[in-house]
Amino acid sequence: MSHSYSSDSSSAPPSSTKKGHDIRSHIRADIRIGVVGATGVVGETFLLLLEERGFPFSDLRLFASDASKGMKRTVSQKSFEITTLSDGCFDGLDIVFFSSGDDISKEWAPRAVRAGAMAIDNSGAFRMDADILLAVPEVNGDLLPRLKIGERPGARAQIIANPNCSTIQLVVALKPLDDKFGL
Repeated sequence: MSHSYSSDSSSAPPSSTKKGHDIRSHIRADIRIGVVGATGVVGETFLLLLEERGFPFSDLRLFASDASKGMKRTVSQKSFEITTLSDGCFDGLDIVFFSSGDDISKEWAPRAVRAGAMAIDNSGAFRMDADILLAVPEVNGDLLPRLKIGERPGARAQIIANPNCSTIQLVVALKPLDDKFGL
């Protein structure tokens, strides 16, 4: 089974977001990405966004359960095979997106960091950990690691968590009020 995440002719060109912002001028073209939970709804949305936004990458590794092993996904007109998590699977990656359960994230996100990758976790595994950045880019994006020109994301290897979806919507709505009046 193979899924394709290609844009149709009515979509923005692959190098642009829907707002027309060309992201290729801001992101290294040789970023190496991993997606854990690649066949789930959120994982497939990650793949769709990589395609729609024209996110430049030189390597894309897709990870899922044994049931999905061997399936293929097409992103940016390239086919990628689904594999399972294993020792060394994150070696050489810069960013790993986790959209798996808490148990998988707790075990594997630290391994991604030890391998030199930035682990961005969408589960609840690290949300209450005071030592892990809980980020909503529209609210506290200034806390996210800033890379120097030419620096690989792995130079700032860490786990970054995000709140659940309803909390994200709430804090994005509250941010302008906080800025203007303080909360």
